[in-house]
Amino acid sequence: MRRLRTGDVDAVMAIGEQAPEAASWSRASYRKFAEENGSLALVFETNREISGFLIGRQVGDQAEVLNLAVASKHRHKGEGAALLGAALGAFGSAGGKNVYLEVRESNTDAIAFYEKHGFAKTGLRRGYYREPDEGAVTMEKKLTG
Repeated sequence: MRRLRTGDVDAVMAIGEQAPEAASWSRASYRKFAEENGSLALVFETNREISGFLIGRQVGDQAEVLNLAVASKHRHKGEGAALLGAALGAFGSAGGKNVYLEVRESNTDAIAFYEKHGFAKTGLRRGYYREPDEGAVTMEKKLTG
């Protein structure tokens, strides 16, 4: 696992295309996160190939997971859990107290994944996603007691 580099953007976009349930971002958006010092942008490499990524950010003691996806042939092997664990550790080390995220209402696998890792549902944002239009389940994990 390592920080996302600008040269990784094509590989990350290809993973995103394999995961239509993940947020669909432009090349410029991924480049911004790769270049931005304040963001958390991680990739997981398997045999020198990028097999997953996580993008997040933190402001003060509040953090957010913005996008997480693993290549289809690498799913259910612990890579997503490793990326999430690294992000939660980084947020906690930087003084984070709460981590938030949104996930498509129909993405029950992702909801179960996040619940397994200590996130709880906190609400629903109707009409949050486009193509297709769908609500977002909001979730939160507290990092401190």
